[in-house]
Amino acid sequence: MDRGYGPSLPASLSQLLMAHPSSSAPARPLTVSAQQIRGLDLTPLACLRQLAPAELPQHFGSVSLHFSWPRSADDPRELSEIAELRIWSLYADASCPWLPLLLERSGGELTRHVAMLLPHAFHRNDGIRFAPESLELWMTHRLFVLDGWARSHGLNMRLGLGQMATVLGYELDPSFWDTLPEN
Repeated sequence: MDRGYGPSLPASLSQLLMAHPSSSAPARPLTVSAQQIRGLDLTPLACLRQLAPAELPQHFGSVSLHFSWPRSADDPRELSEIAELRIWSLYADASCPWLPLLLERSGGELTRHVAMLLPHAFHRNDGIRFAPESLELWMTHRLFVLDGWARSHGLNMRLGLGQMATVLGYELDPSFWDTLPEN
């Protein structure tokens, strides 16, 4: 049997692990215009970038990005196949490494964002399947970066990081956190 890319996760399990958006979370998706995409303009993320680190957990799983990109009705490409959207997403991800924690999860916003960043395949029955080595490298790097960033601000985001990993189909061994230095 061809396992495709990465482990799959039952929908019911991933829904149980979703962080519930807070009432102060943005009520609408953040719209990114074609001009902003072409100019690598992160203005749509300004409201998030201005938040204090301690405020970010209040927005876990509450943000969605709407790309206002001109496409013909017969364009068969997925958004992650459009080079300009991928470049903007890569830039946003590098500039705001905590962005994946804030992205909505149950509707696939987090998965779509990560598909902009990593090799993947789309399967009719299984949905997006990430290349396992790519997902492992990206996820491990993201866990290191965000855990260190959170700790430097006196925050513990390990539960949210674990939830993010699970939603993406990445099995995080609980002893992973024990391997990190205490400083």
